Amino acid sequence: MAAVYAQPAAANYFTAPSHPTPKQRGYRVCDKCGAVEQPHNRFRLCGGCMATQYCSQDCQKAHWPSHKAICQHTASQISSAKQPSFGAVDENLVKSLRKFVSTHNLLLSWAGFQALQLKRVPSNIRQHALLVELSYRPSATDSLRRFSVKSTHVVPRTYVTDNDPLVGEDIHRREDRCRKSGGIGCAVILVQCGEISQVMPVEVDSPSRISWDMRDDWSEVLQHFVDSGRTDFKPISTTARGIVYG
Repeated sequence: MAAVYAQPAAANYFTAPSHPTPKQRGYRVCDKCGAVEQPHNRFRLCGGCMATQYCSQDCQKAHWPSHKAICQHTASQISSAKQPSFGAVDENLVKSLRKFVSTHNLLLSWAGFQALQLKRVPSNIRQHALLVELSYRPSATDSLRRFSVKSTHVVPRTYVTDNDPLVGEDIHRREDRCRKSGGIGCAVILVQCGEISQVMPVEVDSPSRISWDMRDDWSEVLQHFVDSGRTDFKPISTTARGIVYG
């Protein structure tokens, strides 16, 4: 039987903000030094792959020798997606998808945490991944409404790592770093739209230190915020002050 909740997983589920909300950044870690992004120090994305983030230009330069292979691999995928062989694929789709993943970073991270039930079964992080399939509406004037959630699936993690060994190596590298700092590993979220996809690795802290509450209605909440073009999602968290949103 599905769980019945008195309130959805976000306090503002039914009420859209009356004024523009700031861009949601989510939880970002510098891929070189492991520093966590702070409001006063916005991280920069790698211009080649648009997926890796750094706290400073110095970290970005220092990390380039080890990042070069995966960066060029990702950049080549972007380039090939724009070739005529992809037929009906909109050449702006890849750029839009990467912007989507960046904008909904927190929402996607939360959905992956819930789908894999990491608070109940932390070992799932090594076995499963979340696949989010999207539909694309290139004619939508609002860029936040160009995507809608088509379906969600929990798939074997090998579905991602075995299909692209270079991406798999990058995930394992992040996972090793996370575990050395006390985390449980790297949750894998694959966001896919037709022939185009982006892998989103999320380094997960120890479940005992994560305040997000477990919710079985995660798929419905994910679809609601994406389809509404909203970026103001604030999950339920249990803290020393009680239950809060955010």
